[in-house]
Amino acid sequence: MAPRLVLVHGIGGPRQAGLERRRWIAALARGARKAGHSVAADQLADGTLADVVYAYYGDLFQRAQSQGTADGELSAEEAVLLAGFLTEMIEQQRGEPGVDGAYLDRAMARLRPPGQAQGTMGVVRSAIDAATTLLDAGPWRDGGQWISGKLLVGDLSQVARYLARGETGSDGRSLDQRIRAVVAAAAGQGPAVIIAHSLGTVVTFEALHEHRGDVPLWVTLGSPLAMRSVVWPKLRPAPPATPAPVRRWLNYWDRDDVITARPLLEHSFLPNASGVRPESDRVDSDGIWVHDAVKYLAKAEVAGPVMEALLSLVKAL
Repeated sequence: MAPRLVLVHGIGGPRQAGLERRRWIAALARGARKAGHSVAADQLADGTLADVVYAYYGDLFQRAQSQGTADGELSAEEAVLLAGFLTEMIEQQRGEPGVDGAYLDRAMARLRPPGQAQGTMGVVRSAIDAATTLLDAGPWRDGGQWISGKLLVGDLSQVARYLARGETGSDGRSLDQRIRAVVAAAAGQGPAVIIAHSLGTVVTFEALHEHRGDVPLWVTLGSPLAMRSVVWPKLRPAPPATPAPVRRWLNYWDRDDVITARPLLEHSFLPNASGVRPESDRVDSDGIWVHDAVKYLAKAEVAGPVMEALLSLVKAL
C-alpha cells in the first residue's frame, strides 16, 4: 500500500483540481531531484511512490451568479476581518528592500479614509480602492496575479469568510466546517504527509486538531497563521498549539512573499503533548511573485524532507 500525500491549496478563484495536482507534483519532483532523490522523484511523478490527494475546496467559496466580491456580499464581521487582514499585509511591507513606503501610505489612506465610520459596503469599497492602489506598484503589479482590486479583494475575502464561521449551508454546517471536511476526507484514516499553502495552512491547522490519523510530517508554505490582527486570534482551539497527530511541523517562508506575515511560527504556537512545535526556515525563490505554492515545492529544502518522510512510510507500510 502506497503512503498518502495530501496537498491543500490556498486562496484564489476556481481552479482545475486535476491540473493543479499535476503542477504541485511536478514542482515537488523538481525539488526532490535537487535534493538528491531522483529515483523517488520519478516514482512520485509516475504515481508509484504515493497516493497523492489534492484537497480542493475552492468551489465552496462560489456564490450563485457571483463575479468576485461586490459591495454588500460580506457580512459586517467579514468586512472587519478583511480590512484587518489587508492592513497587516500592507504594513508588513514597510522597510522591505525595494518597497516604496509612499505607495503603502496611499493604500492605507484609501483603506481608512477620514470621516464617519463606514458601514459594510463602505469597508468593502475602501478595501477595493486600497487593493487597486497596491496593484499600481511593487510586487502586486509585477506579479500579474490579479487584474483588478476587486478580484484581489475577492480572493483575500476568502480568509475573512472562513474565519467568520458563517454561511450555513443546507446541511446545517458553516462554511469553515464544510471546508475542513474536505481536508479531513483527503487525509483519511491512515498515516499521511500533508503539505498546506496559504489559507490552506489555516484550514489544515484546525482540521488536524480533529484528526485521529498519524501525520509524520506537516509542511506549511507561505502561511498567514501567525498574523496577529486577524488570523491567530481566531484560530480554534485556543491558545494555538501544534495539532496532536503531528510528529514534525516544517514551515517555510520567503521574504518576498507579500501574503506571509510573522513567518516564524514557533514564536506563536505552543508544542503539542509530544513536544512538537513549528520549525521555520526561509527560502529564496526567483521572480517577482513568490507566493505560488509551486515556487516553494520546487526548492530542495522543501522537497527533501517531504520525500524522506514518504520513503520512511513506504518502509513502514
